[in-house]
Amino acid sequence: MLTVDQFARVRRAFYQDKMSIRAIARTFGHSRRKVREVLQFAEPKSYPHRQSPAPKLDPVKPFIDAILTADETAPRKQRHTGMQIFRRLVVEQHFDGSYDQVRRYLQARRRRDRETFVPLDHDPGQRAEADFGAIWVQFPDGRRQVPVLLVTWAWSYCPFTIALPTQRTEAILHGLVEAFTFFGCVPRELWWDNPTTVAVQILGGRQRKLNDRYLALASHYNFEPLFCMPARGNEKPHVENRVKDLERRWATPVPQVNDLAELNAYLLRCCRVDFDRVATGRQESIGIRFAQEREAALPLPTTLFDACISTGVKTDKYQTAAFDNNCYSVPRASAFQSVTVKGYVDQVVIVDRGQVVARHLRCYDSGQQILDPRHFLTTLERKPGCLDHANVFRHWQLPAVFPWLRQNLEEEHGARAGMRQFIRVLLLLERHSEERVAQAIEACRFGDHVRVEAILERVQHLALRQDKQRSDDNAMSPVASDMPLALSCLQVPMPDLCRFDALLFGGEESHDHISSLITEDQLEVVAAADHSR
Repeated sequence: MLTVDQFARVRRAFYQDKMSIRAIARTFGHSRRKVREVLQFAEPKSYPHRQSPAPKLDPVKPFIDAILTADETAPRKQRHTGMQIFRRLVVEQHFDGSYDQVRRYLQARRRRDRETFVPLDHDPGQRAEADFGAIWVQFPDGRRQVPVLLVTWAWSYCPFTIALPTQRTEAILHGLVEAFTFFGCVPRELWWDNPTTVAVQILGGRQRKLNDRYLALASHYNFEPLFCMPARGNEKPHVENRVKDLERRWATPVPQVNDLAELNAYLLRCCRVDFDRVATGRQESIGIRFAQEREAALPLPTTLFDACISTGVKTDKYQTAAFDNNCYSVPRASAFQSVTVKGYVDQVVIVDRGQVVARHLRCYDSGQQILDPRHFLTTLERKPGCLDHANVFRHWQLPAVFPWLRQNLEEEHGARAGMRQFIRVLLLLERHSEERVAQAIEACRFGDHVRVEAILERVQHLALRQDKQRSDDNAMSPVASDMPLALSCLQVPMPDLCRFDALLFGGEESHDHISSLITEDQLEVVAAADHSR
């Protein structure tokens, strides 16, 4: 079959060079009949593809169709290949045709049954899609895989990404709250696959039994929770493409960071840089389209959602509450009580009778004890021997002045008495910070000697002074005070204790002397203040 270029050369030789048909046939090596055909048409004629007949295959086509129908319910990796069907045809149907005939029939059958789609479009602010991706990240302690939550708007293609420790419910809640805060608005619909942490059970059609906390999130932000059909991730193509962007663009080369916070800062920069890009098939940048989408989306509620899961447990004799296969400590007053444990993505909060009694960093290991030494100080007062035999105290990282104080007290009072004196100082940490107590110890050091009573008094003095400074700062604030101006200006002199001695032993003259200490001006100020009230 001649090409278009060969057609053009033959036609130029005839119409421009005025060569005869015989000469053209001799020059280009074609027959005169072929030359006349070329001169009649400007380009080669297209011939419809005609499949070669396969009479030997026709009798076995019902057998092949039955195999393909049975494969629809078979495990994916245990379905027939073309070669396996050909082998069965030879053995069971005594087929004497070629494998190529079987292959062409299977290809036509699959093309006929291949799924097609209708292009969809969504209104601005209507739809967002969420999914998890996983990338490898280089941390100082080695390379590990990190789950990343992605949220993408369907109309503007605007992305948000956040790396999380896990894909559990509390992590999803935290990630979505951060996403809505980043966008400054909420979509009317949020689409997921069917993760068990969100969709607890798949019912008929698109009906799902949802996790209670995810339902609370949807109610708080007023979006409609929707889900793809099982094994139909193509129903949320925008976020699926964003997962590829995460892997191929933002995580290539492998990011090198110190922690998740640094990784999330990098991912947010990638999202913001992407605002200037024009997506395929669009005329405006992602940032411009998202500005239009934000106007049509739902507004943020006035309060943040409490992104946690909670459970009620009873604390045990070791002052711990069990949560997620770990034990978290509580104060002595909350032992043997029913408490509420709230698990966040980064911390665990324990609530007893409406009050927060403990906060711990979240531990994702199993079988661990997360203990705060301050919670056991009351018990330590009753059982001082635990100071050297309990890991919660032996591993307590205190400022260097504390070990020095214990050594000094034991040298002065003996091992047992000195340890009890040291525990008296540790008890201060129930109500005061380590910095304040350490400052009091340093202030009471006189060489190698120190008095515990002086430390106790010094801590109280520092606390009162800091409270007074805080109250003075509040008084200087523009908040109106209920105290009359006259009283706030009144200056009271410091008392002289010698005058009180005179009061005790001097009789009525002393009363007159004390009364003379209050000036007439101060009496007028007090009277004016009373009148203003």
